[in-house]
Order: sequence, then structure tokens, then C-alpha cells
Amino acid sequence: MSAPASVMQAFTGLSQDELEVLAQADRFAQAELYPLAQKMDDEEWWPADIFPKIGATGYLGITAPERFGGAGLDIFTSGLILQAFARWNHALALAWVAHENLCLHNILRNANEEQKAKYIPALVKGTAIGALGLTEPGAGSDALGSMRTTARREGDYYILNGRKIYITNGPVADVLLVYAKTDKDRGAQGISAFIVEKDFPGFRVAQKLIKMGFRGSQTAELVFDDCRVPAQNLVGEENRGVKVVMSGLDLERAMISPICLGIAERAFALALDYARQRKQFGRPIADFQMIQAKLAEMYTRVESMRLFTYQVLRAANVIGEDEGGRGEIHKLTAAGVLYVAETMNQVLNDAVQVHGGSGYIWESEINRLYRANKLLEIGAGTSEVRKMIIAKELLGG
Repeated sequence: MSAPASVMQAFTGLSQDELEVLAQADRFAQAELYPLAQKMDDEEWWPADIFPKIGATGYLGITAPERFGGAGLDIFTSGLILQAFARWNHALALAWVAHENLCLHNILRNANEEQKAKYIPALVKGTAIGALGLTEPGAGSDALGSMRTTARREGDYYILNGRKIYITNGPVADVLLVYAKTDKDRGAQGISAFIVEKDFPGFRVAQKLIKMGFRGSQTAELVFDDCRVPAQNLVGEENRGVKVVMSGLDLERAMISPICLGIAERAFALALDYARQRKQFGRPIADFQMIQAKLAEMYTRVESMRLFTYQVLRAANVIGEDEGGRGEIHKLTAAGVLYVAETMNQVLNDAVQVHGGSGYIWESEINRLYRANKLLEIGAGTSEVRKMIIAKELLGG
């Protein structure tokens, strides 16, 4: 028997409307995304029809205005949907957030009206898939300072040259928000942002990357070889792309935490169910105090993850266009994902331990979740980088 709505609101800090958003997204994800998860993991397979289906159901363009076909809601609502998706298919959840947050929402925040009108409707429908092109070979944690991709103006075009790597949705993306240096002498202050279409001359996918976890979420190295991008696809002002990057990175970190929470919730549910069913010495292993201790610790960790995740998402709702990359929100988003990702790792470790030998088998669901955990301590800045951000803000650096 489930708890009354008023009790759930008190437990979770969610309003009745927010609880319903989470519940509806959970039902959709269990019915439509979960059946795809095993094949995606086994084969690094991409279900080509899933994004149009997600779009038709209303789960794309959550923050987009209704005039573009979106829902006109907020980042917090996006986070709840992401949490539900991650419970049932974390690989698709990652693909969803790269499309929804890193590409679509960044375009909404920074592009002009003509660019929005051209690209947002298809992204909302899921007939176009979005991606973000930032990380480069040899430039991970120092993505801005070490950026080598360049863009030079030639008449009505910018000519892009360089490579991007570890790009989520790269092999399947139709629209990419790409960063390049338009003034190499200015370093990070000479970066500009561009909207690149997959069919632009000089753009290609160099290789699809095969991963340990989040398999099925397509990842690639991208190449720009004299790629011709119309000047009208410059996002914002030339050499002002660092503002787009930094505000986007804070939102990206805020949106990693719901993925961690959803995975941890699912891992805990699997461990609890297994402990009740698995028998040793004639008794369910849930009867043994060591297993009970692990379950109690997992529950406590999941609930602490929930509180921190929701706190950060609510703060992210009110980030102004010029407020990202510094101050309280920069510190909070880094602290949130640092804590939630490392705590998820502990939850998954205990969940596999409860499963014993069956948890070590590649095909098991808990193994699939366990293999995913490391990415979330690396993506959008490693745990070490997150600590550096927090310390810098604390010390006024």
C-alpha cells in the first residue's frame, strides 16, 4: 500500500503536481524505455524511433515555450523526468539530457529568435536529435583553455577545423551546439558557439566509441575539416561563447544528479527485492543482520541523494543568463553532483554485494547499473575538478 499524497509530499519535498509529473514519467519509462535497455546494453544499439515517440508523448522541449511546441515548464520538472527515465533506462536518460539540456535548452537560453524558430520545433518533436560539442582529445577537464578547434570568418561562413570527442548523441545527432576558438590569442575569452547541422560540408563522425557503461547511448569522435557553417548560425556574439559554456556547465551538473538518483533508486529496489527472495541456510538473506545493515545504509544514502538533488535543481531554476560559472550556483552544482555521484557509487557497490555472484554476471540488470556508475564521477568535470570549483568559491579565488 502506497503512502498518501500528503505524506509523500512531506517525505520528498515535492508538490502534488510534481509528484504526478514524476509518476507519469515513471510509468512511461517503464512501459516504453525499459524494454529497450537490455538490447541497447548488449549491442550498443540505438532505437531510431524512440526520440519521435518521446517527443510525441510530450517529454521533449520541457523548458521550451508553447509557441515552439514545448511545455513551457522549468528545469526542476526536467530533472524529475530525467530521474524517472534513469530508473528504467539510464542510457536513454543520458541521450535525453544531452538533447534536452545540453543542446535544446542551451539554444533556448542563448540563440536569437530566428535560430530558435528554425531549430527548436524539430528538437521538441524528436524528429531532430541534439548534441553538444565541447570536449576535445587532450582537452577534457581543461576544455576551454586547451581547446584547439578553430573557426575563421570567410564572407558569409565560418570555417571550422578541429575534433571533438566523447560526444553523447554524436553518431545520431542532427543538430549540434559546437564551441570553437575564433580568436586564439584571447584563449578562453576567444571562444564562440555555433549551431552545426550534420549535413554541413566538412563535418563527419570519425568513429563511434564503445563504452563500459551507458551502452546504447551513442558516443562519438567528431571531425570538422574545413566545415562551412553559415555566419547566421553563430550563437550570441563572436568571442563571447565562454558565457554560453559556463552557464551551461552549471545546468549540466545540476542535471547529472537526477540520473544518479534514478539509478540509485533502481539499484536499491533490485537489492531489496533480491534480499527478500534469495534464500541461504533455509532463510531469505534479508533475515541476516549484515544484509539488513546494507539495506538500511542504502536507503539512507538514496534519501540524502534525493534531498541534495532537489535542492540543486530548485536553485538551477533561478540561474540568470549572466550568473553561471561563478558564485553560489557554481559551488552548489559542483557540490551536488560530487556528493550524489560518489554516494551513488556506494549504493551500487552494496547492491552488487547483496546480489552476490549473480550481480557479477554481465547480463544482470544490477551489473548494467554498476557499470554505469563511473561515468557520473567523470562527466561534466571529474570529481577532482568539482572539488577544485568548490574550494575556489569557498576561498574567494
